[in-house]
Amino acid sequence: MVSRKWVLPVVSALIFLLAGGAFADDVLVGSCIYKFDDTFMTGVRNNMNAGAAELGVELEIMDSQNRQPVQNDQVDTYITKGVNALILNPVDRTAAGPLMEKAKAAGLPVVFINREPEADVMGAYDKTWYVGARAEESGIQSGELIVDYFKNNPKADKNGDGKIQYIMLKGEQGHQDATLRTEYSIKAIKEAGFEVEELGSDTANWDKVQGTDKMKGFIAAVGLDRIEAVLANNDDMALGAIEALKAEGYNKGDAAKYIPVVGVDATAPALAAMADGSMLGTVLNDAKNQGLAAIRIAAVSARGEVPNKENIGYEVTDNKYVWIPYVKVTIENYKDFMQQ
Repeated sequence: MVSRKWVLPVVSALIFLLAGGAFADDVLVGSCIYKFDDTFMTGVRNNMNAGAAELGVELEIMDSQNRQPVQNDQVDTYITKGVNALILNPVDRTAAGPLMEKAKAAGLPVVFINREPEADVMGAYDKTWYVGARAEESGIQSGELIVDYFKNNPKADKNGDGKIQYIMLKGEQGHQDATLRTEYSIKAIKEAGFEVEELGSDTANWDKVQGTDKMKGFIAAVGLDRIEAVLANNDDMALGAIEALKAEGYNKGDAAKYIPVVGVDATAPALAAMADGSMLGTVLNDAKNQGLAAIRIAAVSARGEVPNKENIGYEVTDNKYVWIPYVKVTIENYKDFMQQ
């Protein structure tokens, strides 16, 4: 059976090729990624590179090192160099406006990825697009993973109080994905009929090491006996929490010492953790299709065309947005998302 992970890219590629998607090799696209050591964004940029090779366009990608001033200078360098389009993953979402203004002044198409600019920024320049996923979907699916576990495992309610006592590990402050994943995961649990009690919640900035440190702090503060679930806004933080649990002898195969942990992204390390039983589930944040959509929009717009389903293979909402759907990853289907 064909994995669901590959259906959309295969179909979109066929549509794109049938539309005559081929480019001269003198198209140059410049891209900035907020930091190269982010696991999910590594997947996005790898697929941008693959898409560029498929199209026959030149793509340069710079590491902004999680510093907005560095990224600002990089964009200036690209403009001076004479790129034909920009793909930008802002370090700071609020910097999208000034970055858009730089692109507008140079007459360059700009594609924002992963960090959605405010609507007024998107509407201020007709050559601005955004590729990403609706964060509330991932929050809902994360919450549903916990709901399904507690429905199937009544003893997961350790103290029998009818509530789910949880820890929340959040991405950076101000990032719309962190805000919405946090809000909608808990909302989904409540809407399923469960009461909840937050034992601890803190920002771990999408980082595994910070996730481990924060989880160790929560374990020390509230005790393992009280924690019934861990929700993390991404897989790296979830894996960090698992490291802290393993240090206490939990999530290592003993059913009596298990706390369900969920993340978002469906990265290879997260899928491996699902395979060994230490992680309950995750949500596919589709790096493949986000990377391919971004480079296709940049390439099409660089040659003066307006991106649409026919020439990029993806639906474009409001002439501005390409939304890539999330997919819930469970113990039943996780193998479909592993690299072959």
